[in-house]
Amino acid sequence: QVQLVESGGGLVQAGGSLRLSCAASGRTFSNYAMGWFRQAPGKEREFVAAISWNGATTFYADSVEGRFTISRVNAKNAMYLQMNNLEPSDTAVYYCAAYDPPPWIGNSFSGRSPNNLAAWGQGTLVTVSS
Repeated sequence: QVQLVESGGGLVQAGGSLRLSCAASGRTFSNYAMGWFRQAPGKEREFVAAISWNGATTFYADSVEGRFTISRVNAKNAMYLQMNNLEPSDTAVYYCAAYDPPPWIGNSFSGRSPNNLAAWGQGTLVTVSS
């Protein structure tokens, strides 16, 4: 099983940017489609973005489309989430996760649910002040 560790969280003002990183170890990173989820205080964990094993396909939640960019570098066993134009509503603990099986069936994305992910990181806190 793959092990995941997030980093890069912190405190930022509204309109600012942060870049989260997810470092993988253990099983072959490139075997997995990957995703970012987040959980705000008192709320359920929600999907943010996903990327296919080779980075060719991505999918975003409507709330972050156009502001966040997911990417990966398999040679470095790493995945990233570039977050721009941050809003106070983006405040949450952000988690990286590995999908198994991949969350695409043809061109249809089916990975919004936080259930049945193969592995999770411990999370990194992002706080956006107004």
